[in-house]
Amino acid sequence: MIGIDVEEPEEKCSDPNCPFHGHLKVRGITIKGKVVSTSMQKTVVVERERLHYVPKYERYEKRTSRYKAHLPPCIHVDKGDDVIIMECRPLSKTKHFVVVSKK
Repeated sequence: MIGIDVEEPEEKCSDPNCPFHGHLKVRGITIKGKVVSTSMQKTVVVERERLHYVPKYERYEKRTSRYKAHLPPCIHVDKGDDVIIMECRPLSKTKHFVVVSKK
């Protein structure tokens, strides 16, 4: 168990940066988003859309954020899949999240 209510993958892996089968601890924020790129090794880019209120015009505007997340070998995702990522310690210069579940 990693602290949130997600199912553990049935496939086993030997990745030390896997929150289920390795030693990586997850903490902080949980983000739901869509995978927009899988071209890097063991890394996916997850995009999240949110609405931001602009008081001057009394309307909302769409804003997007992109996060690079580590993809353990025991979780299989493709471009366009909805995933849940969770914050962890920095794994590289820009990678601070790990994929914990595919929705």
